[in-house]
Amino acid sequence: MFRLKIKEVAESKGYNMSTLSREADVPFNTVRRAWKNPHYEIKLATLNRIAKTLGVTTADLIEDISE
Repeated sequence: MFRLKIKEVAESKGYNMSTLSREADVPFNTVRRAWKNPHYEIKLATLNRIAKTLGVTTADLIEDISE
């Protein structure tokens, strides 16, 4: 199982949901869902846009929490 770390990474870089949505050209509702639900099933293309905006890799936005 995986957990999204979008909120943690974005906040560490000074982004809030609105700014990230605007700069990544991702609908606000999508950013909000991923921000508030670390298990949200996000499309890879969307995750790539967010990662590029934040200046990180997609791997930096995902944590493997498999047991």
